[in-house]
Amino acid sequence: MQRVRRDDQVQVISGKDAGKTGRVLRVWPKQQRVLVEGLNLATKHRRVQRTRTGAQEGGIIQEEAPIHLSNVMPICDSCDKPSRIGSKVVDGVRVRVCRACDAEI
Repeated sequence: MQRVRRDDQVQVISGKDAGKTGRVLRVWPKQQRVLVEGLNLATKHRRVQRTRTGAQEGGIIQEEAPIHLSNVMPICDSCDKPSRIGSKVVDGVRVRVCRACDAEI
């Protein structure tokens, strides 16, 4: 079972964005990476390209870069703190639970 899923609120616990929170946009389980909205911004230089409508896009832009899964912690909805995640079987379905307050996530 995945510890972090898309649309979870997470807090970064190490690195240059430590202490900041954001929403998970995408998860790569095999590479153990997550993309968090507005965090770990990288500067990209994009070439100007013409489109069919004649618009020109390019310049220096900021994009989110993936963060390693071990550097983020999910935020529990009920206790509003970053917490470790466990699992429990409820009515034959395995669910994620907060280790601090034992609430379902």
